[in-house]
Amino acid sequence: MKTTSEQRRAYTGPIIFSLGFRPFFFGAGLWAALAMTLWVFFLAAGLDIPSRMSGVDWHLHEFVFGYTSAVIAGFLLTAVPNWTGRMPVMGWPVAALAGLWLAGRLALLFSLYLPPLLAPVIDLSFIAVLVLIIAREIIAGKNWRNLKVLIILALIGGANGLFHYEAYTSAGFDGYGIRAGVALIVMLIMVVGGRIIPSFTRNWLSRQPKGRLPAPMNGFDKATMLLSGVALLLWVIFPESTATRPMAALAGGLNLIRLGRWAGERTLKEPLLAILHIGFFFIPYGFLTIAAGDLLPGWSRASQIPHGWTAGAIGLVTLAMLTRTSLGHSGRPLKASKTVTAIYALVLLGVLTRIAGEFFPDAEPLLHAAAIFWIMGFGLFSISFIPIFFKPRVQKVPNMR
Repeated sequence: MKTTSEQRRAYTGPIIFSLGFRPFFFGAGLWAALAMTLWVFFLAAGLDIPSRMSGVDWHLHEFVFGYTSAVIAGFLLTAVPNWTGRMPVMGWPVAALAGLWLAGRLALLFSLYLPPLLAPVIDLSFIAVLVLIIAREIIAGKNWRNLKVLIILALIGGANGLFHYEAYTSAGFDGYGIRAGVALIVMLIMVVGGRIIPSFTRNWLSRQPKGRLPAPMNGFDKATMLLSGVALLLWVIFPESTATRPMAALAGGLNLIRLGRWAGERTLKEPLLAILHIGFFFIPYGFLTIAAGDLLPGWSRASQIPHGWTAGAIGLVTLAMLTRTSLGHSGRPLKASKTVTAIYALVLLGVLTRIAGEFFPDAEPLLHAAAIFWIMGFGLFSISFIPIFFKPRVQKVPNMR
């Protein structure tokens, strides 16, 4: 019987489908740039998107559920074999799953010309199938520790279904579904990011001159995640409640302390690590945005669906994982090149200008600049990483984590 490594070497299909990160990270990066381009084009031209969803609903859905679901799929299909010791899913199952994700993007974009329920069914089936695949791997590998990730993924699928219902019956942009989706993804970042960010940081700092190292996970981290979960739940169900803001303020403060325990200031020389800390910063920022509410000009609008969470935390942390995982699993050094650093800088500029636009809603140039930076950043990622996605793994290099 062949070992796992022998089976992987024996794979003769298209390279793009040899590991889950390849098609899904490529698709996610390309869609992040293309969907933003389409959104800006339709707005500038004064046209309606050919979707049964409103333009705003389509825009929100495709970034919160469409883009992010591809990132999660690529991450889990690549990480789960390391968790379970089982053979990674590859070949036609990956191709079929990627095709299903792509079909969801096209069906929702052109759903105006399709039967009413067809596009939502196609879109929702993607996460359902992904849950089944990951559940099979976790159960077969008896990796019970990571069941919580599977539960969050299933709940994201449920939030997506609720968003579809609200979008087709009234409006999704201010409903429970979009808040639940954002909250669950933020929680997923707190769970997974809270594990990998200090771990990656410690591994890299151990090779640097002596200094402060990230604190190990302890009761403080668990308490922070628990209280953050309560704050997120209050925001989802009772966004205008007087109890929501103080809990959000508490969660924001605790997450700032948690982030400060990871020695992020020592990673500025390595953008591949620094971007993880910068992205995580927008989680407490989002909580504090909700806590401030009407106290500061522009924050009432910003606290509805904080761009600090959607563009900042979700956008930057997922971008960090897109680049890092792709480099590591293609045999390349875990070190940010000038191109990778430029990708981070462009998307970060997009995040900052978009957040600035919340405080100056009449300053349209800020919104235009944010979109351009975002498109340039993810476009550069999609183009520059093509060799990684479509060519075989290069000769193994020392792990620089």
